[in-house]
Amino acid sequence: MESAQAEKAGGAEPTAPPSRAGAVPSRRPLWALAAGWVATRTLIVLMVAGVLRIADTDVTTDISVIYHSWYEVLRTGTFPLDDVTWQYPPGAALVILAPGLLPWSYLVSFFVICGVVDAAAMALLMRAGVRKGRSYLGGWYWVAGVPLLGPTVYCRYDIIVTALAVAGLLVMLRRPAVSGLLLGLGGMVKVWPLLALIGSPRGRRTRRAWTSAVASAAALGFLLTAGMNGAFEFLKFQSERGIEIESVGALPLHFAKLAGAWDGTVTMNYGSVEFLGPWVPVISKVMVGLSVAGFGWLLVWRLRAARWTSATTFDAALCALLVFTATSRVISPQYMIWVVGLAAVCLTVRGTSQRPVAVLVLFTAVLTTMEFPIMFGAVNRSELGGVLVLTARNLLLVVTTVVSAHRLWRSTRRREALTTVVLPAEQVAPQYPVRPGIAYEQDLLDDLTPADRA
Repeated sequence: MESAQAEKAGGAEPTAPPSRAGAVPSRRPLWALAAGWVATRTLIVLMVAGVLRIADTDVTTDISVIYHSWYEVLRTGTFPLDDVTWQYPPGAALVILAPGLLPWSYLVSFFVICGVVDAAAMALLMRAGVRKGRSYLGGWYWVAGVPLLGPTVYCRYDIIVTALAVAGLLVMLRRPAVSGLLLGLGGMVKVWPLLALIGSPRGRRTRRAWTSAVASAAALGFLLTAGMNGAFEFLKFQSERGIEIESVGALPLHFAKLAGAWDGTVTMNYGSVEFLGPWVPVISKVMVGLSVAGFGWLLVWRLRAARWTSATTFDAALCALLVFTATSRVISPQYMIWVVGLAAVCLTVRGTSQRPVAVLVLFTAVLTTMEFPIMFGAVNRSELGGVLVLTARNLLLVVTTVVSAHRLWRSTRRREALTTVVLPAEQVAPQYPVRPGIAYEQDLLDDLTPADRA
């Protein structure tokens, strides 16, 4: 009987003792979190301003040269049709145009926007930590994880996209339509936020979130297509890309070049430094095949998941992003900003299965900063030191992805059947009926305000 009830409930996680999982966290750590954020972001500002230098590579040139040149074209009402470095969905135009609305130089205005968005993401994670059954660990993770990526975080617009994804995920359970709206907008800026929908709770929340995401993405795409010329020209550039030198697929080419067994070229191609020549088409197909296999596994996981909690929504989003990143033909250093953001969201839930994954992500972030910008010249020339650091980063990223998938699968598999012990009638204590599924429903209700429940 107990086994049947557990199966009918979808194998929901048992509720934790009220003294721990049900308790509302103290608000005292909020001041410490705010102070930590100010201190670490001061270090980032000093790095982007050139006061503190960790490498000779100037990472601000992407803003002052590439982004600013796109801005000059976009403000005329057209996308950069003749610039193959424009590799982004049309919504990215809004981000590139935004610094022009501020009174400072384009470079300074971009830094200001990144700082404001970073602070907004921090505030959302802190607010999530205040909720019943939640944790401030996600906020602490954002405080510590972002600066590990060095000045790159404020010199690319990926932190803006990450903040959209963080906001969309954090409201998924309470406001699925709003979540879909945010993730759909994020998808039109840089496709990956749509991956967060893979973990949307089954039933009504999934329908609302997915419908809202499609509607918002379609609406923004239509408006930009109607208002500007060449909104989707970037798609034809994607099909002609090679293998970016920092990707997992580039490792065989680096070692072949070290051994003198590869005679291709390394050049700036479609906005990134890529390998072109022998073996590249084959490796590209293999990486695409791995991406398809990874997302096929995610589909199987979703169909077979037997247990679902609020943590599952966030854990699945992180796992999907890791699969996308590890199997991509391009792994730019700013991609790790995405992963740090979603790992922070996972850690706002005490029952997350991804804690070991979050630790591995921090080590991956450190190695990412070592290979770019600190040792990027050595990586670019396929020198032994640079290749070894890149290999360590990429292999750790693959391990992190596998661990994430394994823990996600285990956390949602069906529990073993419970053993029923029949006691004599005189030993049976008075019982009160408990409706099956109450543990799962209570887990979701913990995220709702009284207005949400009404």
